[in-house]
Amino acid sequence: MTTREPIWRQIADSLHGELKNGLYPSGAKLPTEAQFSARFGVNRHTVRRALAALAEEGLIIARRGAGVFVADAPLADYPISRRVRFQQNIAASGRTPSREVLRIETRRAGPEEATALDLSEHAEVHVFEGISLGDDMPLAHFLSVFPAARFPNLPAGLKQHASVTAALREAGLADYVRLSTRVTATLAKGIRAGLMRLPEGAPLLRTEAINADTEGQPVEFGISWFSGDRVALTIGPESLKPQDAP
Repeated sequence: MTTREPIWRQIADSLHGELKNGLYPSGAKLPTEAQFSARFGVNRHTVRRALAALAEEGLIIARRGAGVFVADAPLADYPISRRVRFQQNIAASGRTPSREVLRIETRRAGPEEATALDLSEHAEVHVFEGISLGDDMPLAHFLSVFPAARFPNLPAGLKQHASVTAALREAGLADYVRLSTRVTATLAKGIRAGLMRLPEGAPLLRTEAINADTEGQPVEFGISWFSGDRVALTIGPESLKPQDAP
């Protein structure tokens, strides 16, 4: 006599198939326990047991107060090195890099920006803000500022090129390196959570970096908010070298 599988296991197997077939994409919020209960004609305890099984397999993630979400693809490694290039890093992780540009504008530098870029109090900066993606999944919200006097035509280059490195090269900067990086933890809220397709309260890694030319003059001050569920910031021996290999 064949033993019938428990109801919760049948539900878990059914949802597993739907997840595998992409009915609920990576990062998507699943229906509530009440909705699943109504769909399968069972009580919430049975649904909870099925969801727990999927969570143990790493297929879904429960966030208190927010709901249950489809787990993202494995974390993308993002090395914090002296020469940080977004496109190269994301491509190296096996994903296709892209950007959504939110704004490119020129304005007066804020106090923090002027200090970071070693500018006078009323100097102007170019602002470049957007969303960095890997395989069309938002990985980071970034805000970068550049000294406008040094790179007067940079906005046109940023509009033309998907790569900041290419735009800076066109503006006359052949190479640049990272001077410093500060990493802190925060939570996704409001507009940023929406832009990154994250639930309120999702973990973020905030980086604050200063990049400079090979003479040590700051050329970029950038703040990025990386999804803690999608990106792993890594620090290796290369980032600790006093200078890059030729």
